[in-house]
Amino acid sequence: MTIHMTQTFIDITRPIYDGMPVWPGDPVVTICPGPDLPSVTQLSLGSHVGTHVDPPAHFLPAGRTVDALLLDVLLGPAWVVHVPGDAAITAAALDAAAVPSEVTRLLLRTANSDRPNSGFDPGFVGLAPDAAAWLLQRGVRLIGIDGPSIEPFKSPGHPVHHALLAAGVIIVEGLLLADVPPGPYELLCLPLLIAAGDGAPARVILTFDG
Repeated sequence: MTIHMTQTFIDITRPIYDGMPVWPGDPVVTICPGPDLPSVTQLSLGSHVGTHVDPPAHFLPAGRTVDALLLDVLLGPAWVVHVPGDAAITAAALDAAAVPSEVTRLLLRTANSDRPNSGFDPGFVGLAPDAAAWLLQRGVRLIGIDGPSIEPFKSPGHPVHHALLAAGVIIVEGLLLADVPPGPYELLCLPLLIAAGDGAPARVILTFDG
């Protein structure tokens, strides 16, 4: 990937802050600034807080961990689509989004982007199992969404996670896509290099010429 001076950058990362909303049961985020200078802030947080990456190890005991993910999947051309509605996203909805056939990194802006971020909302939009099958049939290698999970809250058996992660698809959750127009971009997604990590917060940037 080559970065040119004429490129525009869009940061689609959610800031991490003290007391921010987290998945029910996950560690509470605490940020304690150091009292003296030079200051050293103490951080306490879970591995799936804010904008973060799910590697296969998140659900599969022998799956690839976050420090072993391939950079050629995390960096490269991506496509942003807007999928309207409050229901789980189906294969039919993805068909209607007219995603170009060559896309292997797909980011979904949904009704989640229009919801307040004042607390955890269990009614967030995720993928239905047939949408996961659609992604696999299309050869998508990375899927991102603007909600806290790729599938709806309390999905029995977590079929979407299992299907995608078993196929080696990288999942990026918690994206900030409210002001991002649909279309093509270059994606830079860099999770923290946590040894043997089941996930990691990530800084995620989109770029385009202009």
